[in-house]
Amino acid sequence: MADPTDIPPTKAPATRTPRRQRKKKAIVESRRQKEFLYRGYGIEELVAMPHDEQLQLVGSRARRFFHRMAQDPEAQKFWAKVQAAGEGDELRTHLRDFPIMPVMVGKLIEIHNGKEFQKTGITAEMIGHKLGEFALTRKAVKHTGPGVGATRSSKFMPLK
Repeated sequence: MADPTDIPPTKAPATRTPRRQRKKKAIVESRRQKEFLYRGYGIEELVAMPHDEQLQLVGSRARRFFHRMAQDPEAQKFWAKVQAAGEGDELRTHLRDFPIMPVMVGKLIEIHNGKEFQKTGITAEMIGHKLGEFALTRKAVKHTGPGVGATRSSKFMPLK
């Protein structure tokens, strides 16, 4: 017969991380952003690429714009300024139809919206779009109370 003082050791529970910690770790891992790729190329590769090869990657409308740029002196001047500018430099333009190219990434461009210039920082996700898409020409409507003369009751003005 076994001695009553010889009690078999109990199993220690397996070390597991609490569910909250595992869930938090999964969220952090899913939040990490992947490197941006445009048609399979990273931004560094795109900038190092010759302009003719870049044009083959963008859409046909942007290719046509650059092929016809010899006829537009304003577009030529702006393109020269873009290529000469460093990262973070500000450029102003009225050319809303100008396509965004990899050289422009990181620059701050002020785009005219018909009334004023709107500052827009160019990011890699904007490549292939036009400048005008990022400077909206219309404001959102903000509805407030009725104006004077809108209704019969608006004629009454309380004295305060």
